[in-house]
Amino acid sequence: MSRPTSASAPASASASASASPPPGRARRRLGLAARYGTLLLMLVVMLGPIVWQFLTSVRGRTENVYDGVLPTRPTLDNYVRVAESFPLLQYVGNTLVVAVLAITSNLLFAAMGGYALSRAAWKGREVVFTVLVATLMFPFESVMISMFLTVREMGLVDTLIGVWLPGAVSVLNIMIMRAAFLAVPKEVEEAAVLDGAGEWARFTRVFVPSARGALAVVCITSFMGAWDDFLWPLLVLTDSDHYTLQLGLKTLAGATTVNDQRLIAAGAMAALLPMMLLFFALQRFFFKGVGEGAVKL
Repeated sequence: MSRPTSASAPASASASASASPPPGRARRRLGLAARYGTLLLMLVVMLGPIVWQFLTSVRGRTENVYDGVLPTRPTLDNYVRVAESFPLLQYVGNTLVVAVLAITSNLLFAAMGGYALSRAAWKGREVVFTVLVATLMFPFESVMISMFLTVREMGLVDTLIGVWLPGAVSVLNIMIMRAAFLAVPKEVEEAAVLDGAGEWARFTRVFVPSARGALAVVCITSFMGAWDDFLWPLLVLTDSDHYTLQLGLKTLAGATTVNDQRLIAAGAMAALLPMMLLFFALQRFFFKGVGEGAVKL
């Protein structure tokens, strides 16, 4: 009976070592799987209600809303019924007016305010910046009554201008533009000064083009704030002809003759669609702007 040679032991040890991955690589794979699993769970939690609303909106009239996940006979008839149940296009038009005004004013005033707080050296700049940051701690409900009294004294109750005015410029948007302008190197500004560019020329030709990503963030946040706002229009508007889309959806959900979950889901999806389109159109600039805003605060 022959004995195993001494060379066979190292060979078997190396074969077993090559068969099992190193402990460090196994831990990295486990961590990667945990991260992807967490992201997948977050995706399900965030998109699950939206997917459920969409599936509910395409169910037929004879289907039970809670009967299974997928509709047996998908149809777009509920969207047609929503447009016939209440003046959907009129409410969408009113909301678009408020949203366009909010986007325009926020882009203009937030950019100007962010530039003043980031570059111009004037007395009291730090005090103004501190006061603006402090206002972020106060919720809207704490100043809601005073804002309503102000709008009423201005005679803007039950008008779309009254709905837009409190959101004409957001402090958060000013902070976003300030952070984006702080990321612009001083050498670029000094070169523009040497070329003879004045204050307004440097603002419009140097700083604003350098902060296109931050402008996209301001555009999206302003549109979302105006499109999704419900409480303030509820306080200001009394005439149904001036209702925004969110108020219109509330009347749709509360109507005794139209108490149908399919129609409510179709109306909610119709309200969500413009925001999704705007985000997908500006997502490249949006993520760039988020990176710009994270440089300096």
